[in-house]
Amino acid sequence: MRKFFLILFALACGKGNTHGGGVTPPPIDTTTFTNPLLNSGPDPWVIQKDTTYYYTNTTGDHLAIWPTGKMSALNNARPITIWTPPATGPYSKEIWAPELHFFDGKWYMYFAADDGDNFHHRIYALENDNADPTTLNWTFKGKVADTTADRWAIDASAFDYNGKRYLIWSGWPDTLNVEQDIYIAELADPLTPKGPRVLLSRPTLPWERQGSTGGLPFVNEGPEALINPGGQLFLTYSATGCWQDNYCLGLLTLRSGGDPLNPADWTKAQNPVFTTAAANNAYAPGHNGFFISRDGKQNWLLYHANSQAGQGCGNARSPRMQPFTWNADGSPNFGTPVATGKPMPKPGGE
Repeated sequence: MRKFFLILFALACGKGNTHGGGVTPPPIDTTTFTNPLLNSGPDPWVIQKDTTYYYTNTTGDHLAIWPTGKMSALNNARPITIWTPPATGPYSKEIWAPELHFFDGKWYMYFAADDGDNFHHRIYALENDNADPTTLNWTFKGKVADTTADRWAIDASAFDYNGKRYLIWSGWPDTLNVEQDIYIAELADPLTPKGPRVLLSRPTLPWERQGSTGGLPFVNEGPEALINPGGQLFLTYSATGCWQDNYCLGLLTLRSGGDPLNPADWTKAQNPVFTTAAANNAYAPGHNGFFISRDGKQNWLLYHANSQAGQGCGNARSPRMQPFTWNADGSPNFGTPVATGKPMPKPGGE
C-alpha cells in the first residue's frame, strides 16, 4: 500500500511537467515600480551626486540619509543616522524638513528645530567636508538666520542661480502664528544670509487659505527652486495647512532676466499646479523636491501624500515620485498624482 501511494504521489507531482523542472514561474518585472516609495516619509528630499542619490525626510527626532543608486529601489536603502540632537535646548525637538546640499566641496544639511515649543522653531545647519555625506564627521554649525529679523522659520532650501546663491524658507511676518510666508535672501556663504529677508509670497488666494480657522495659520511653506532647460527660474511651494486634504503645490515664476530678490519680478500662478487625486489614493500632495534620472533625460517630482482622507500632518504621509514635463511656455507640468500600486516605468538608467 505504501509503495502504491508513493507512485501516485510521484505521478501527481510530475503531471504537466514536460521538461522535468516543474512549472516555470512568471518572469519578475524589473522595469517598473509603484508608489509609495516608503510606507512613511514626510517632507521628502533627494540630491544626486555622481551615481548615488541621497534621500532624506522628516523623522522628528534625528537626521538620517538613505543612500541609493536607484530611486525606484529606495525601500531597499538603509537609513544612516548622521546626527542626534541634545536632550534639551533650542534645537533638541521637532526636527523637520531636512535638506542635503553640496556647495563649494562640502555637504550641508539644513533643518528646522525647536525646544519643544513650536513658537521657537528656527533653521539650523550641519556641515561635512567628506566626499561621502553618510560619514559621521558632521559638525553642527548653529542657526542660519537673516540679518534683520530673528523670526519663526522652517523648510529651508538653497540654490544657485546666475552666479549667486540664495536661501528660501517659510516664516512668520511677525511673532504671531497667523500666517506663513515665503522668504528669500542671498547667501554670503552656505551658512550666512547676506542681507535682509525679502517677502516673495503670502497666502492670499482662496485655495491658499482653506481650512485655517480656530487659530490655525494661513500657509505658504516648503519652497523649492526649479530651473527649466532654458534657464528660467521657478519656485514651487506648498499651500493650505498640511492638516487639510486640500494641501497642494503652488508656483512662482521669475520673469526672464528678473532679479530673485525683487518681488515685482515674480508672478504667482492663480491656481494650484498639483492637487489631491482621491481616486488615486493621493491626498494632500506637497512638500516636494526634484531630481533627474540617471540617464539625464527625465525630470522627476518627489513629494509626499496621504493614502486616505483626513490623515493630516503625521507619519501617514509617504514619499512618492513621478516624471514631469514642460509646458510650451516653459513652466513645469506635474500632471495628476499617480495612483498607489500602479506600475510605472523606472527612471531612465535604472
